[in-house]
Amino acid sequence: MTTLPLVVGVDGSDASLTAVDWAVDEAARHGLPLVLLHASRWERYERAVPSVGLSRSSERVLVENLVAAAAERAGRRDPEVKVTTEIVPDDAVDALLRAGDEAFALVTGSRGHGELKGLLLGSVGLAVAARAHCPVIVVRGDKAGLAGSHERILLGAGEPDTGAEAVRFAFREAEARRCTLDVVRAWRCPAHESADDPALANEPVRRHEEQASALLDTLLSDAVADRPTVRVRRVTAEGPAHSVLVRRSAATDLVVVGARRRHGHLGLQLGRVSHTLLHHADCPVAVVPRTV
Repeated sequence: MTTLPLVVGVDGSDASLTAVDWAVDEAARHGLPLVLLHASRWERYERAVPSVGLSRSSERVLVENLVAAAAERAGRRDPEVKVTTEIVPDDAVDALLRAGDEAFALVTGSRGHGELKGLLLGSVGLAVAARAHCPVIVVRGDKAGLAGSHERILLGAGEPDTGAEAVRFAFREAEARRCTLDVVRAWRCPAHESADDPALANEPVRRHEEQASALLDTLLSDAVADRPTVRVRRVTAEGPAHSVLVRRSAATDLVVVGARRRHGHLGLQLGRVSHTLLHHADCPVAVVPRTV
């Protein structure tokens, strides 16, 4: 059985090098080969223009040196991880999406080379996270989250019919890291459900909290049975899901959320929770799709 690789996009930016470091550690945890992928339209343009000499272009040399430096960095971080490189003559988003069809997961930095420093998330990371059919991890956050020092993973619990893949991914990560998995289901009690009788004022709140707890039991039952060694902490929290998860990401090494992928839909497919986390989380974010 072929082991699917972990694929990380590299472009020489500081953010992509941080992503390489994170991807090396991730590949080591799961015993995966690592592919460093660089994509550039210049390569395609250069192939279409007849060469006037035998020497390689300065652009080609620059790209080769960039990828070689990233591979050397990966080798220094963990010599046991098998690293290969690819230089693809294509748009970065298209190349990564295509690679994701045969990948364990895709890893990108939070911003690409040449993008404005003030951007919360670069265009490549956003597009890949919104369209890929495999898990995508956007490496972002503070030093503690990037280093994995919290020893805790956060799973934003979605609906049972769309969150199964995210649950399996989160449990697998927690088992590989031997850390605690916090599974959070956010809930809200609409104002119009408030009881008129003061004696029953807490009844709607209690009902919504119980529904959230029951959903967690349904969502997690199979994964708990499959990976009984994972330490799971179930949490029901009142408030908007995107706010609850961003706040909790400050004490987390990885936050995992599910995403829908509709057949034939070519646009960005990210809900508000995923979109907010990708821009504001204090740790890497894994978006795990399910095709519906």
